[in-house]
Amino acid sequence: MVKVNVYGIDGSIKDTIKLPEIFNTPYRPDIIKKSFWALMSNKRQPYGADPLAGMRHAVDWPGKGRGMARTPRLRGGTGRGAQAPNTVGGRRAHPPKAEKNWKEKVNKKEKRLSILSALASTSNSELVQARGHKFSDEITLPVVVDDSLKDIAKTKEVIELLKKIGVYDDVERAKDGTHVRAGRGKMRGRKYRKPKSLLIVSEEGSIHKSARNLPGVDIVSPEQLNIEHLAPGGVAGRLTLITLSALKYLEEKRWTLTR
Repeated sequence: MVKVNVYGIDGSIKDTIKLPEIFNTPYRPDIIKKSFWALMSNKRQPYGADPLAGMRHAVDWPGKGRGMARTPRLRGGTGRGAQAPNTVGGRRAHPPKAEKNWKEKVNKKEKRLSILSALASTSNSELVQARGHKFSDEITLPVVVDDSLKDIAKTKEVIELLKKIGVYDDVERAKDGTHVRAGRGKMRGRKYRKPKSLLIVSEEGSIHKSARNLPGVDIVSPEQLNIEHLAPGGVAGRLTLITLSALKYLEEKRWTLTR
């Protein structure tokens, strides 16, 4: 079993523990990606044209023999085409339909395996570095912190802790990498593109407010942990900071992790 350091909120090494059995789960990038994209598909909001769009006209066709195209035209003698896709204000030829089903299903065992595999990948320094994360070579992965972490109430105290442990460089990387998105997305509520940084897994406490504004940092309780947190973009190996209690919870609930 792999041994990791347990850090205190002062940044010092308090103890050394063995990682739970779940961190021996084999790396399965295929299952991780499948589970991630199923989650993204199920979160997708259906969209489509109004079925009556372009159809709210009183139209008629005068018939053959008049030298006119067979386009529906407004009643009333104006002769202006309406309703057909090639007319002003007419319907679209093949619009997206809101009733389209985007849902995808994943077997429970596959979903559980994807979470356990992604969680085990957080202890693999090669996979973490491959995602682009920056951290000190002296730390052990995942970064395990004692339970007093959840009571940190100020953001500056969180920053000091991350600096002492040696993972704050990754938060700076996410801050420097934030940029205005190219294309139309910037007009649709997605102006900035932000790299993902540290994932903090902790029980409910003041840390959930004090750390949530750090660039690229996500904080989640262990019972809410899912593949989107552990493998953003379907790529495993996220730099993770986890408390002792959260680690114990995940080991005890390993057979029921199907979020």
